[in-house]
Amino acid sequence: MASAAEQMAANLSWGALGKASDLRQRIFFTILVLMVYRLGTYIPVPGIDGTALRSFMEGQGQGLGGMLSLFTGGALSRMGIFALGVMPYISASIIVQLLASMVPQLESLKKEGEQGRKKINQYTRYATVGLAAFQGWAIAASIASGGLAHNPDLFFKLSCVITLVGGTMFLMWLGEQITARGIGNGVSLIIFTGIVAEIPGALAQFLSQGRSGVISPWVILIALILVVAVIFFVVFMERALRKIHIQYPRRQVGMKIYDAGSSHLPIKVNPAGVIPAIFASSLLLLPTTLATFSGQTSNPILGYVLALLGHGQPLYLVLEVALVMFFAYFYTHNVAFKTDDVAENLQKQGGFVPGIRPGKKTQDYLDYVVNRILVAGSLYLAAVVLLPTILVTQFSIPFYFGGTSVLIVVSVTMDTINQIQSHMLAHQYEGLIEKSQLRGRKRTAPKAPARR
Repeated sequence: MASAAEQMAANLSWGALGKASDLRQRIFFTILVLMVYRLGTYIPVPGIDGTALRSFMEGQGQGLGGMLSLFTGGALSRMGIFALGVMPYISASIIVQLLASMVPQLESLKKEGEQGRKKINQYTRYATVGLAAFQGWAIAASIASGGLAHNPDLFFKLSCVITLVGGTMFLMWLGEQITARGIGNGVSLIIFTGIVAEIPGALAQFLSQGRSGVISPWVILIALILVVAVIFFVVFMERALRKIHIQYPRRQVGMKIYDAGSSHLPIKVNPAGVIPAIFASSLLLLPTTLATFSGQTSNPILGYVLALLGHGQPLYLVLEVALVMFFAYFYTHNVAFKTDDVAENLQKQGGFVPGIRPGKKTQDYLDYVVNRILVAGSLYLAAVVLLPTILVTQFSIPFYFGGTSVLIVVSVTMDTINQIQSHMLAHQYEGLIEKSQLRGRKRTAPKAPARR
């Protein structure tokens, strides 16, 4: 039987959004900040030869250039001040999280509460500046050597690095403002906006080539069906859970006695989210990105490596699947779902898995379950990442449709909708509490004594 909270959540209507003034303000603030982000993608870095850059990116529209432009909301193809996007911040966050699970000093900071969290966030910002500066210098040097700048001297390189690093730090600040004062996760919404903003133009180009006869109508129909099928598959797998039954014995806390109870420990089929796909793509595209922008593809050794690691090549696909599966296991066990911490918390709360002793036995059982769940989770991630790549290379779709972008769009959409529903549910609870308080005051109001 559903609880009162579940029944209220099921009866939520979007018409209640007009009554939740705080939620409306959060949504308007989020939209305003995202508009500022989109405006920044059209402000170019000083010193860029726009004509040469445009012709260069048109030649890269289907593969690497299309993918990078998609993730930065088109800022890279225009070489805007947000050309790096928030990827340095995401990379720094992942690296710090991984180090926090392996370095004892950082692991102790995680257990210090709010102060430790602020320290780790500070280290993440420092790492973001370092990564953005490194990537900015690599892009500036590549642009200068590739003939895409008007005056490729040292001043251009320094100004390009400062502009790109400043744009990344400003985006990081915008993301924090959305998280604190808006709705949803700010950094995820910025990436989501960049991806969604590029889809209509790419889709229009795809359909126009179908009208002109360049692409067969059957190819267009099959591609659209596959896109919808992948989206439905991602939604299904992202909501899939493995629930472990947890039993709590009867216990006494102070003067209160709590009866025995039970609950469930939910384990997602994909606990690591989109992180493995981002890590695998970043590692595989790093040499190709630098070589493509710098124009150094004429080197025979480098050209051979780039040919093997070309987007859609068999070796690239094999390495991508292997890296996705590796990072799915590594990130889950070290960051997303640490079984030793979960077993320790259950033991402290008095909970146990029926038939399993608390402590080390519970940890071993959770390892057993998680490892087998990750077989399906990692294969699912690999399939979602691999299928669109094959779709692009085999059907010659003239725009990049990546599994990583689908994962990001679906995950961010689901998370944002859940947060909006949570705010609306809290607003309904506040209204019910106010009504009950008013009724209680009316009922308990003392009556005046009757005069005789």
